[in-house]
Order: sequence, then structure tokens, then C-alpha cells
Amino acid sequence: MQIIKKLRIRFIALAMVSLTILLALIVTGMNIMNYNDVVNDADARLEVLEQNSERILNNPHSSSDKMGPAPFGQPGEELGGGAETDDDFYFGKRGDGRPFMTKDEAEESRFFIVTVDENGEVQQCNTDRISSVDEEGAKEYAAEVLEKGAASGFIDDLRYAVDDNGTDKTITFLDCGRVLGSFKDFLKASIIMSLAGLVAVFAVITFFAGRIIRPVAESYEKQKRFITDAGHEIKTPLAIIKANLDLMDMDIDEIENTSKSENTESLKGSLGDIGDQVDRLTDLTNDLVYLSRMEEGSDLVMSELPLSDLVSETASSFEALARDNGKSIETNIEPMLTATGSTKELEKLVSILLENAIKYSDASEPIRVNLKKDGRNNILEISNRTSEKLDGENLSHVFERFYRTDESRNSATGGHGIGLSMASAIVSAHKGRIAARTTDGYDFIVTAVLPQ
Repeated sequence: MQIIKKLRIRFIALAMVSLTILLALIVTGMNIMNYNDVVNDADARLEVLEQNSERILNNPHSSSDKMGPAPFGQPGEELGGGAETDDDFYFGKRGDGRPFMTKDEAEESRFFIVTVDENGEVQQCNTDRISSVDEEGAKEYAAEVLEKGAASGFIDDLRYAVDDNGTDKTITFLDCGRVLGSFKDFLKASIIMSLAGLVAVFAVITFFAGRIIRPVAESYEKQKRFITDAGHEIKTPLAIIKANLDLMDMDIDEIENTSKSENTESLKGSLGDIGDQVDRLTDLTNDLVYLSRMEEGSDLVMSELPLSDLVSETASSFEALARDNGKSIETNIEPMLTATGSTKELEKLVSILLENAIKYSDASEPIRVNLKKDGRNNILEISNRTSEKLDGENLSHVFERFYRTDESRNSATGGHGIGLSMASAIVSAHKGRIAARTTDGYDFIVTAVLPQ
């Protein structure tokens, strides 16, 4: 069943898109917070290192293999940044919200410091607390930082901060390779787990989708069966009523020939009105059954057909009807276009659109029928001028069953408000799409896109 299949696919697609967006937001949010934690922790350590670089580099209890005389001060000096003596257990201020670290944390930190003058010349360079970067490498990193011009950032796995005191700049680099590695591992794991979760959920939703939409499918099947069965049931009494009306009309003709009854003309008029309404009800029943069959679309016989000839011949057959209504039809049909579909149904599609255009068009401008090729699709466009202004509300409902732009539902035009619904069902059965638009509120343009 085509509609149920489409509904199932749309349900699965909507569920998967919603879940994908939700997981993407969660994973992105977690990793952004994780990354911010990495950056904030690195910046806090850099602030402590900048303020206590002399103490840390000259710490006599350090286990670093590269400890030696450092150019940033001597042990025991009174230093800035809240440090008091080299024996203080903490580096950095405590208790006022400023970052701090213990001596163990400081010794675990791998960093190096480069000082440059206002001309960019390296004045001091200390790599005692890192083994993976030598003095030349430190100078290259410093030059790259100066070229960037940023006060802080990342270079490779190094987080840096620039302290500019006006005469020279001190650039402190902190090795964040381990925490960045953990961040990348978490990022990779979260993405993999999310993708695995999506695959698992897709399998579950696909398995249960049929059960979830079963009530909707059953309701649709009941509705479709009701329309079809009711149509067939109504056809029989309508046919009997019509036959009896014809017989009664014949009897009245005989009575008129043999007598001068004054009531025969009135009775004959009443029978004519009843016959018209029976015909109208019969047409509506046939249209509803046809619409139900088109929406199912399973019994269409598809073949390659000359679409240009089909549209041209159908438009020509409506020229007489248009003239009778004081209107005209102009065609602009690209020749030799073909399509795969049902000849009978595509003829009905063009007929419905032309009949609708003739009924509701203004005679001031001709009805235009255009057919052209656009890539792998054929574009059929039928437009007409209307006497009443259209708005977005009208256009959003024109393909719905029984919708009429005139709220009074005047039947003078003879329509049921179901023609464009049938056109939409025919296009859908051919795996195309149809839309209506207006450019100025008075032109009504229906565009049907049909695969080649």
C-alpha cells in the first residue's frame, strides 16, 4: 500500500532526524563543556606559572632532571603573584578566587618560558621543565606566537599565554598533550557511541514502525474501503432512479400527446431537476471511487508515452469548450517530450486542470498551457487569470478534497471541489509533485512535475 508505505518511511525519517539532532546537541554540548574545562584549567595553570615561574624553576625539591641555575630569579627571593617563600606549599594565591596549585602539581606541569624584547629578539629562554622541546624549538614557537599576535591560544598541544609589560613580552607555554589526548579520545568515543546508538535505534524503530502506525493504517483502510464500497452501493440505486426517471419522462411525453393536462409541464420540469441532481451525485460518486483508486496507485499500467502529443491533443479538445465560454487557450509545448506513466490518467490530469482553468478564469486573458523539460523532469504548467483575488490561505488548501474558494459553495460552475485532489493523486501516483502559486494574487498557476 503506497500511502501506508510513505507514512511508515516518513515516521522513521522524522524519528531518526529528531534523534540525530538531539544526540548531536548533547554530544556537541558535552564536548564543548569538556573543551572549555581543558582550556580553563590550562589558563589557570598558566597564570600560576607566570606569577611563580622563578619559584617553580628554582624549587630545590624538584625532581626534574634538567634542574639547574635558572635565569628567572634565585631561591628564597620574595616574588610577586602571592608567593612568599620557596618553602610555601602552594603556588599562587589562595582564598580569593585566584588559581593556585600545589608543589606536586607544579612539578608535574611541563612548561617552558621565552622572553622577547619589543623588537622580537629573544632575551631569555628556559626549557628546564620540559624535555620534548629544546631551546631552538622554544624560540620557533615564540616566533610563531608573535606572528599570530594573540594573547593566548594553542600551538600543537601547547597552550600559551603572553604577558606584555610594555618593554618586553614573556610567553609561557604549557604542554597540554595528555589532557588534549583525553579530550580527543572522549570526543571520538562519544561520536562512535552516538552513531552506534543511532544504528540501534534505527533498527528498533524500523522493526516497530509497522506496529506504531498500524492504527492509522487500519483507519485509512477502513476509510478507503468505505468510499469504495459506498460508491458501489450508491451506484446501483442511482442507476435505478435514473432509469425510472427516464421512463417517467417518456410516460409524460405520451400523456402530453394524448391530453392537455396542465400539470405535465411542471412535472416534467421537476423530473428534469431530479435527473440533474442524480447525474451530479453519480459523477461525485465516480470521482470519489477514482480518487481512492489513484491514491492507492497500485493498479496503474505504466509505459513510455509521447507526453508532448498527449498534452497538445488534450488541450486542442478543450478549445471548443473554451470558446463557448468566451475564453481561449494558448499552448507552448516543447516537442518530442516523453514520460513514463498511464496515458489514460495523464490525459485526465490535463483535462482536470484545463476544466478547472476554464471554469474559474477571467476571459480578459487566455488560458496558458506550457510544457518543457527541466533536467530529468517534465514541467507541465497551466495558468489562468482569476476575477477574485487569491491569498495564501486559498493556495494552501486547493488540493484538499471538497475545498472551494467560494465559502458559499455555489454549484453554478458544476464542480464538487474534488478535481484538484484527483489531479494531485494522479501526479503522486506517477511519483511526481504538484503545486499551486500566484504572482500577483490574480493569476492561478498550477505546476506539475512529472519524471521523464
